Order: sequence, then C-alpha cells, then structure tokens
Amino acid sequence: MKIIFRVDASLKIGTGHVMRCLALAKILKENGLDVRFICRRHKGNLIEKIYLNGFKVYALEGKFESEVSNRLKHSHFLEVSSQQDADESMEMLHSEKFDWLIVDHYALDEHWQKSLKPYYKKLLVIDDLADRNHQCDVLIDQTFGRGKEDYLNLVPKSCKMLLGSRYALLRNEFSSWRPYSLKRRIKPKFKRLLINMGGADVNNITEDVLDELKYSKLPNDISIIVVMGEISPHVEDVKSKAKEMPYMTEVRVNVGNMAEIMANSDIAIGASGSTTWERCCLGLPTIQIVVAENQNNISKMLARNNAIKILQDINELPKILSDVSDWMEKISNTSRKISDGEGVSRVLKTLMEKEL
Repeated sequence: MKIIFRVDASLKIGTGHVMRCLALAKILKENGLDVRFICRRHKGNLIEKIYLNGFKVYALEGKFESEVSNRLKHSHFLEVSSQQDADESMEMLHSEKFDWLIVDHYALDEHWQKSLKPYYKKLLVIDDLADRNHQCDVLIDQTFGRGKEDYLNLVPKSCKMLLGSRYALLRNEFSSWRPYSLKRRIKPKFKRLLINMGGADVNNITEDVLDELKYSKLPNDISIIVVMGEISPHVEDVKSKAKEMPYMTEVRVNVGNMAEIMANSDIAIGASGSTTWERCCLGLPTIQIVVAENQNNISKMLARNNAIKILQDINELPKILSDVSDWMEKISNTSRKISDGEGVSRVLKTLMEKEL
C-alpha cells in the first residue's frame, strides 16, 4: 500500500503538524507500507528531519506570493494560492496514484482535495479547527471533547470520524515511558521543571518565562530544563538568559528523547499545542500558556476539567508555582486520563479496515 502525506512546518505554522504526521508515518512504515511526504520549503521547514527519519520527500519551493487569497482563515500559512499548491503537488507526483493521501494543513480544504483526486484512492484529513469543508474518507481530530456535531455538514456522511484525544498521534516512545512516568508521580516532588514553548516560539515566550522564574520561590536544588526546537530563532538569546538564572538551568535543542525528559520532569510550563497530549499521556502536571488563537478553547476546556493549570498572564507564574504542592498530584491524576498514547495504533487499525 502506498501512502503520501501533505504537511508543512514553518516559523508561522510551527512543528506540531509534521511531528504528529511523523508519528503516524513511522507506524505505517513499520507495518510494511510505502510512505512519502510532500512539504513546502518554508523558512523553518522540517524537510531534512523527515528525510533523516527515512522517508522520501517531494519538496515544493517556498515561492512567497505578495497577495494570497484569504478564502480560508489560515490561507497565509501556505504562502501561495491553494490552486498553485495543488498544481505543484500534482507535478511532483507524475501521475502516480496512492492508496491514501493524508493531509494535515489548515490552509487546505475540499477545493485542494478535489484537485488531487486523480492521485489518490482514499483521503484522510487531520484537523483540529472544524472550520472548513473536507471531502475525506476518514477525519482525525485529536481535540479533547471534540464531537461529531462539530463537523456537521463539513464532511461527507460516509466519512469515518476519529474524534477526541484517544486518537492523539503520539510517537511510540510516549506509550513506552507512560508506566514509568505515572509510577514516579505516586508521591510527587518538585525537583525538575521543564520548559517547552513549542518547536518555533517565534515570540520568545521562553525568555519571558525565565524572567518570571527569577522572582519565583523555587526549591534551591531545583533543576530547570529548557527544550527548544531547531527552527527557533531565539535559541542563543535563551541560552544567554539561562546563564543569568539563580537556579541551575540547562538549554537543550532538537532533542531526540522528549518522552524520557518529560517522564523525569515534575512540572512543565508549555505551549497549548500538540505537545499537550504528550504531557497528558505521561501525567506530567502542566502550567499551560496559549501561544495561538486556535489554542484558546482547548486550553480553557482542559483547565475546567483540572487537567492543566492555565496561565492567562505571564506575571501570574510565581503565584501559581508558590502552591504547586497543592495541585500537582490532582492535575497529574486527571491529565493522564486524557490520552494513553495509543492513538496511532487506533488510526492504523482504521486505515487497514477501510482498505479491505
């Protein structure tokens, strides 16, 4: 079976879409499937990372257009028109037909999908906005609390919908580290603090967090680990800031053992993106910061369910950390129920069943 992904990473888009597609791509490849990618060469792309993970990548050149149609709310993420992207994608495929096309892109909808129809038998869409039409056979939305009513009239009646955080697309390492992580939280202690504001963090929120931590009453022997993505434009600024910290602070870039780092952390301060489901899987108590408009609703819902602590104002961070012992165990016990790390296996089973 041949499968091809259409997904991008960039300073605007971030890295979450590519990372969750890679999680699914790996399990597909492990099951003997031919898996490839189409990605646009935006500034901050992860094409090399995908290639190093063993996948063929058709690279579309990032030719920026000064006037891109705003038909969709996130059309600007593409930096070219949807039709141009479709035309260039078709040119790359050279009339080859795939069993499945998997699309994870806020700037693409049914118009793009229909253009590519001659090149695939079935279509799987990964989305978490529920704000545009799709012509797909399967739809994944890993948002906690998502229901079928959210996609009413947006997908065909025949579409198989995989909704909710039980379908979160996490790498196998997270389910592997889950038992260890949950066990060490039985009697929680606050000794290691993890900061991870996503793969790009173009607004340098990481440095703002470090500034606030200077005025926070943390254990004297605390260890702070800052994890940053390879495409982040502020890595060197953060490294300089880390040297000024009154607490032992280490900055790591482009790590390959994120699950291990999370499993051995006691509290996380993180962005409200797809990393949310990784932290939930490991029961890692999190102070969550909204870094994009589309993250507002999910953060509020998780906060209402006591699965996270939401940080509305960065200046409130010292106060939230001052009573961490009062809430970290409760947050951990709730968050671990949100995702068990088996989402990719559930999606694989659906794809195989749909293929029969």
